[in-house]
Amino acid sequence: MEGEKVICVKFLWMYQVVEDDRRIAFGQLKRFAWRELQLATDNFSEKNVLGQGGFGKVYKGALPDGTKIAVKRLTDYESPGGEAAFLREVELISVAVHRNLLRLIGFCTTQTERLLVYPFMQNLSVAYRLREFKPGEPILDWNARKRVAIGTARGLEYLHEHCNPKIIHRDVKAANVLLDEGFEPVVGDFGLAKLVDVQKTSVTTQVRGTMGHIAPEYLSTGKSSERTDVFGYGIMLLEVVTGQRAIDFSRLEEEDDVLLLDHVKKLQREGNLDAIVDRNLNNSFDRQEVEMMMQIALLCTQGSPEDRPSMSEVVRMLEGEGLAERWEEWQQVEVTRREDYERMQQRFDWGEDSIYNQDAIELSAGR
Repeated sequence: MEGEKVICVKFLWMYQVVEDDRRIAFGQLKRFAWRELQLATDNFSEKNVLGQGGFGKVYKGALPDGTKIAVKRLTDYESPGGEAAFLREVELISVAVHRNLLRLIGFCTTQTERLLVYPFMQNLSVAYRLREFKPGEPILDWNARKRVAIGTARGLEYLHEHCNPKIIHRDVKAANVLLDEGFEPVVGDFGLAKLVDVQKTSVTTQVRGTMGHIAPEYLSTGKSSERTDVFGYGIMLLEVVTGQRAIDFSRLEEEDDVLLLDHVKKLQREGNLDAIVDRNLNNSFDRQEVEMMMQIALLCTQGSPEDRPSMSEVVRMLEGEGLAERWEEWQQVEVTRREDYERMQQRFDWGEDSIYNQDAIELSAGR
């Protein structure tokens, strides 16, 4: 694997300046003129908006040769030196080449704008196929969901372990995993958190991500690592199995947990597998594979980052290696935690009218 890192570093500095200074290629990367992307997206028409997030809007477009593209128009680029930082980070992203990572086609910079150009993914995102698909459109069957799980894991493993410097995603979720024409998953938006933050002069790093997907230590300290991505991946697995959002306030109507993680953990303790799996699957799934995926998700979302597996370990577990041992250890920890909680209940003799919320105390305990 060291060889791959050396190749990444060498390739990083390979670029070609073309006579027309509007186009610079880092390897195969193209520098677009603003006018080209303006025409491609019909002047960034709202009707071409594919999505919107913390990094800006994404527009569908088409080049003169008919190639369909997705143009991400970034925000927060008004600071001095922003263009140099942007180009430096674009170089890093451009050398991260893997079948399960969204390939960067090119970029565009002006005094006030920073844009990234990607190939258009005709099957949109995993989140769309889980929750937003239109009547008559195919849903993700169980085999497709398994491919999403393993493909996303391999893409993140590559970012963490085979790129130099390593890239931490910081916003892993079903909406950021796209599907190509063959429903093969590709991880998008990788490197963007660092790309946006690299221009900041403040020592404090702004927390980037989506509530419900953010690891607790990242939320409390602002410090991210590979294990924050592992947490996000675990939540994404729960999305894939259940079809639900990471946060759903409608569950409050049933006096249930708002966070998908807490909701699933409760059902898992009760052994209620049928209530966990997405109803859209119409019972067309392998129960043993669902149990395996749920176990991996719960291992990935442990409260302490040191207890979570690495993405290479996740890949091995998905391939059937080492899960049983890790899961047995997790169960022992959970049993101890539950016993400690029950002893605390008995000690304080909670009453129905207590001002303290027992569920809140349970959730704040070590996981």
